[in-house]
Amino acid sequence: MDVGLVGKPNVGKSTLFNALTLLDVPVAPYPFTTIDPNRGQSYVRVPCPHGEKGGPCTPGNAPCDHGTRKVPVTLVDVAGLVPGAHEGKGLGNKFLDDLRNAQGFLHVVDLSGATSPEGQGVALHSNPPVGDVRFLDEELALWVADVLGRQWDRATRGLELSHGKLEEFLASRVTGLSMGLSHVQAALRATPMDLAHPSRWTTEDLERLARTMLRIAKPKVIVANKADHAEGSDLDGLRSELEGTRVEPASAEIELTLRRANKAGLVAYQPGSESFTIPDPVSLSAPQRKALDGIHHYLERWHTTGVQESLEALFFEEMRLLPVFPVEDEGRWTDGQDRVLPDVFLVPEGTTAREMAYRVHTDLGEGFIRAIDGRTHRALGADHPVERGQVVRIVSRK
Repeated sequence: MDVGLVGKPNVGKSTLFNALTLLDVPVAPYPFTTIDPNRGQSYVRVPCPHGEKGGPCTPGNAPCDHGTRKVPVTLVDVAGLVPGAHEGKGLGNKFLDDLRNAQGFLHVVDLSGATSPEGQGVALHSNPPVGDVRFLDEELALWVADVLGRQWDRATRGLELSHGKLEEFLASRVTGLSMGLSHVQAALRATPMDLAHPSRWTTEDLERLARTMLRIAKPKVIVANKADHAEGSDLDGLRSELEGTRVEPASAEIELTLRRANKAGLVAYQPGSESFTIPDPVSLSAPQRKALDGIHHYLERWHTTGVQESLEALFFEEMRLLPVFPVEDEGRWTDGQDRVLPDVFLVPEGTTAREMAYRVHTDLGEGFIRAIDGRTHRALGADHPVERGQVVRIVSRK
């Protein structure tokens, strides 16, 4: 499951990527530092239920850190987007192609308003970030509308004559954008359209449908980066302008500094924490102490760096993913190798027991008989939705 880090140039996307992955991709204060997409692994945190059994788990696909499972997720840092990208301006065509497989977006903006639309440094507060959010939303919508609308008149007249299914026709056009039939159906329900006569749709109709499809198929969180150079009023203003959109204040630079310092043993820090400790203050140089003092003041003001919170808000609140723990023995919560709670899967809200079986292994899905809740030992039918944090055994024909 890919998450795209998007935004205009020079707002800190690559710094955010480095902070979340601890990779060292190039970072520089000028546009298009990133050209080819960078891919890396980060993680989201979920509670591990092993404590309910009174003993440790045996992690497989997600390590356990004192009762917290760190579930791997993939991030893609792509080139910065500039106005006119859907027409090929900047690195537009490449940028959009790199986002085809993304199933959600972290849209990074400069909360301090010190970056021009083209990614150049300008005076603080001179370029409010709400404009950056709206232009990127528009570029993405125009991109999807263009994919939908290719040879539209001829294709839709043929569809109407053959009495074909509109939703299947539309889904076939966007399957390469990691959008499916369910996304199209939901978008058509939410967008007033003349469903009987798609050949009469205007360009504006296609763009409206594209916006709805993006909102449903590729949820987003706005990462209001560079909060260490911004004021609280900047955040309040952005949230007011984007009512209904999740906006998280963040400092990718501070998070990256803390993670690197933690790795070097200079501080003890857990991503998402409100504080850090210094194991050996005497070992720090004067510049290091000064930098950490500044970070301490930032955390006193904003409470966290906002980086881990942004990622987890996307996965759990916007994309509505649930952690589920499949096992083979619902009594002991073990697999066939006697490992306790070895794996955790992130699945969309509403995933059924049979769909969960397919996610674990195709053979389990095809031979599905029932599932069993590991806590209640209650049998679950094929269409019963799995729940957040559920331990579940799949019973299948061999």
